[in-house]
Amino acid sequence: MKLPKVLDLTAAIGLHESILRDVRAVGGVRLDASQVEVLTLPCLQILLAARRDAKVFIVQPSEAFVAAFADLGIDWAEGMRELPEPAPSRPEMQRDPIAPSVAAISSLRILTIDDSRTMRDMLMLTLADAGFDVIQAVDGKEGVDLLEHETVDVVITDINMPRMDGYEVVRQLRARPEHKTTPILVLTTESEAEKKNMARAAGATGWLVKPFDPERLVATVRKVAC
Repeated sequence: MKLPKVLDLTAAIGLHESILRDVRAVGGVRLDASQVEVLTLPCLQILLAARRDAKVFIVQPSEAFVAAFADLGIDWAEGMRELPEPAPSRPEMQRDPIAPSVAAISSLRILTIDDSRTMRDMLMLTLADAGFDVIQAVDGKEGVDLLEHETVDVVITDINMPRMDGYEVVRQLRARPEHKTTPILVLTTESEAEKKNMARAAGATGWLVKPFDPERLVATVRKVAC
């Protein structure tokens, strides 16, 4: 698949759907990035999320493509190296056996709260691919209301959202007896120490900065859920 010159928010959803389609069909996708001149955060996040299990391979990345990753301190080639042929689909019998403890963790139910549709899609792609059951809310108010009748093992929430921000989500959940110890991870573009301290004071379990690394996110969810 040849990537267009401009990979912006408009292109993000189409890219997401194309990658999913090709991964389901043949187990992997090769992306020709030689013509890319603009790579914005939504599309970059899609590529990061889809690289799990070495499903995405980049061919001839342009200078702009490499620079977009470098600006965020990310090595674009990690897990996205070019292969001579598309990755084959892996038969079920060839997969590594899953240990009982890992299988149990994979059945966890996760609530993600984010007002960005693209970010919700990325979280769904990453977490569902790791074997988690995922439910979603479009803002803090919907997330808090949803948990009045839904049971989850981990909550992942954005900070800056309409109607109710992430800090208030954490406070309200911690005020409920059933969520006194529920792991709540904050996932946001904010990185200031003051904001992190506010999240900790509200009762957040951990803090991750967007764009998130898919493997780190999955590892963190598994760690806090133990």
